[in-house]
Amino acid sequence: MIPLFDLTRQYMKIRGEILDAIDRAIASGRVILGENVKKFEEEVAKFVGVKHGIGVASGSDALLIALQAMGVEKGDVVVTTPYTFFATASAPYRLGARVVFVDVEESTFNMDLNHLEHVLRKEKVKAVIAVHLFGRTMDLEALSFLREKYGVMVLEDCAQSFGSEWKFENGKVKKSGSVGDAAIFSFFPTKNLGTYGDGGMIVTDSDQIAEECRTLRVHGARKKYFHEKVGYNSRLDEIHAAILRVKLRYLERWTEERLRVARTYQRLFEERNLPVIYPGVEEKGFRYHVFHQYVVLFENEETRDKVRKGLSERGIQTAIYYPLPLHLQRCFSDLGYREGDFPVAESLSKRSLALPMFPELSDEEIEEVVRTMELFI
Repeated sequence: MIPLFDLTRQYMKIRGEILDAIDRAIASGRVILGENVKKFEEEVAKFVGVKHGIGVASGSDALLIALQAMGVEKGDVVVTTPYTFFATASAPYRLGARVVFVDVEESTFNMDLNHLEHVLRKEKVKAVIAVHLFGRTMDLEALSFLREKYGVMVLEDCAQSFGSEWKFENGKVKKSGSVGDAAIFSFFPTKNLGTYGDGGMIVTDSDQIAEECRTLRVHGARKKYFHEKVGYNSRLDEIHAAILRVKLRYLERWTEERLRVARTYQRLFEERNLPVIYPGVEEKGFRYHVFHQYVVLFENEETRDKVRKGLSERGIQTAIYYPLPLHLQRCFSDLGYREGDFPVAESLSKRSLALPMFPELSDEEIEEVVRTMELFI
């Protein structure tokens, strides 16, 4: 079997370091918001290039808490994409905001900034949740321009893009998560930097947003047992922080291996001249794509499903991200959207397929995936 993602191969290589980190964390006697959480928050903030990191229990909680700390409340308009994981839209929805979707670009799977500007011109928008989907960075320079031009707050959803970058016209390279009012990360096990359970983080340059996030994650209390607001029980566990500190040291190496996997897919598709639209690995001197997922497009849904079935029958795992865009989800029916409102997102949901992608995937396994695909296209 060739898995979509394999956590065990990575674990066996660093097992000793992971177990030692867990043992030291427990032996310290401080297992809630201890030294590992504090240091990991500092390490991530430094890595991204911002002042503050606030560890929370999950990427989903990070979205909710960050938006609340940014002042999003009932009746506010929050703009995002319908082609992303559910939590991106559920967070503002739970706060009572009016979620407005804009379509995505087929070439990047990310929000179409031209469509975003159209909404910003006609709506009073409180915040934009900008998603860097599948590990590909949005155009951070264009996003920054719109943020300044329209005075709108931006929350970057970097759940899938830890370490991705964008090069500005002045030559400066910035990481995803560094240009918004705040940004969030997920440390779900399958992420490029993942723990063995749930975890998340909010990063920001704003002292005010950081302090609000720290208060909200501990039941809205700056001082224990004195609650200024109704917050959440959402803290990054000390054990997870200890694990993530070990893994962060390997991230550079793992990212290079993900790029190797992507380049190998690209070479094989080109050699076989397969009718597949694939994400290219451009040699730009910076990592605009860190390939959390490797998602390809087929001509139509019938071909996609035929290839997926053929791969599955031969023990090759795949996934569809995402089979139903958010504007068509039953729980968001009150937003008033209908099929046809966002044709690109709807087309992608019918034509996309995620192929096996993880650092330890061998060239032989990649060749087997592509050879098998060729049988069914």
